[in-house]
Amino acid sequence: MMHFRQRTISKPVGFSGIGVHSGKKVNLTIKPAPVNHGIKFVRTDLTDKPSVSAHFNMVVDTSLATVIGYDGFIVSTIEHLMATFAGFSIDNAIVELDAYELPIMDGSAGPFISYIKTAGLEEQLGPKYFFIVKEPIELKEDGKFVGVYPASKFKITCTIYYDHPLIREQSYSIDVSDQVFEKEICRARTFGFLQEIEYLKKYGFARGGSLDNVIVLDEKDILNKDGLRFPDEFVRHKILDCIGDFSLLGMPVLGHVIVNKSGHSFNHAFLKKFFENKKSWETRIIHDINELPQSKSLAI
Repeated sequence: MMHFRQRTISKPVGFSGIGVHSGKKVNLTIKPAPVNHGIKFVRTDLTDKPSVSAHFNMVVDTSLATVIGYDGFIVSTIEHLMATFAGFSIDNAIVELDAYELPIMDGSAGPFISYIKTAGLEEQLGPKYFFIVKEPIELKEDGKFVGVYPASKFKITCTIYYDHPLIREQSYSIDVSDQVFEKEICRARTFGFLQEIEYLKKYGFARGGSLDNVIVLDEKDILNKDGLRFPDEFVRHKILDCIGDFSLLGMPVLGHVIVNKSGHSFNHAFLKKFFENKKSWETRIIHDINELPQSKSLAI
């Protein structure tokens, strides 16, 4: 089901957790916001409680996670919560936190969905704006690829490859909607390799990472006793990340996104190219299903 009016949450909801890289406890509250407000993060632990919009031109780092910042302060590891907002078609919200990194929770967007559903969703009077893709936009480099093509819905097809016996090549494709996101994507957890995690910890990163919030793989096996939630949980999580990254365009996209061996940094590079190619898309209010573009998604 597509939503053609803007949405926010019905009432504030708060929870806490630890940052996967900082290892610091953080308290986070999501609050309703008015029409055309967008998603904004507020650092309540800093003087004057500065805020920053969740927009790709506010991204300051993508090396380990998606980090936004403004005027000397940052908000780190926003991708799973942003994917939750996009997956549930939430346009407007205020996110308050008392540390620089969002909580990792269980490594997926599942807990965020649970809290937001507890708060409830509210349809607002303002119409929803969309990016309508009119012509293909592509970015290729070193075996990585991201492209977007005209379509009447937001669709993602993702392919990953890792030289590990439990992953190898995995592909997955979804039409993004509330129901599909909740059922097929939101519970897919972030993953990492034991050697990389040990290296990161040595240099002061991944301080909050554990088997409670990361799928950890050694050379042959998964170290998590409960195993995987889906046989292809790895590529599903990459789709989760992709939804979060693309949400930083600030409006939902009507287009078919195809991603191959990409990550936060390359996704961000694509968002810049997308915005530069203004002839390849237009922004438009769509009031109902009859106004959707008629172009068909690619057959994959």
